Amino acid sequence: MAGQGLLAVGVPPQPLWLLYVKLAVLVISLIVLAIAAYALSLWPAGAGGMDIFVAILSFIVYGTTGALELWSPHNFYRIGALIGYILTVIFWLAAWAWSASDASAWISFVGYTALGGALGGCAGLGAIAWILVIVHLAFFIRASVADGPEGSGQAELGQVKAEVSPQQYQQPYPAQQPYPAQEPYPAQPYAQPQQPQQ
Repeated sequence: MAGQGLLAVGVPPQPLWLLYVKLAVLVISLIVLAIAAYALSLWPAGAGGMDIFVAILSFIVYGTTGALELWSPHNFYRIGALIGYILTVIFWLAAWAWSASDASAWISFVGYTALGGALGGCAGLGAIAWILVIVHLAFFIRASVADGPEGSGQAELGQVKAEVSPQQYQQPYPAQQPYPAQEPYPAQPYAQPQQPQQ
């Protein structure tokens, strides 16, 4: 089954440029976090809170999976990463759409351009991050399915050398000498239990 590669453990072999996509998502998340904090300082409600949430979610998902890929690839569970990436796609879409809607409302109807501009910046950067997250998700799924169910456990930045199985190093045991047969114990008389007399 083609989807078994998504259930394997280990980092699928991915191109190096996906590392730069992840870094771009993290940098954009940091900028969105700062702009959304400014927007919340102007009006403490609305889409700014969602923008902060999705920025923190991106730090958690992409930071954790990036650390596991680089320093502990044998603990990288692809299904967990897939769920995190899919949730990040969904929340980035919701965040930038809500920010764009609120920015339009604040600028058009109320005339409050500082808050509208901040939310508009969050919306624009959020849309870019959303596209980058979708690209990363698509190539992650593609690499996982192509890798297969056994999972190669390769590191992202280079191929990890396959470990040689211990059987290749192990010398066969020398033929063991048979032990001398033991003499059976001498037959011991077995005493019959005596019946108590009445």
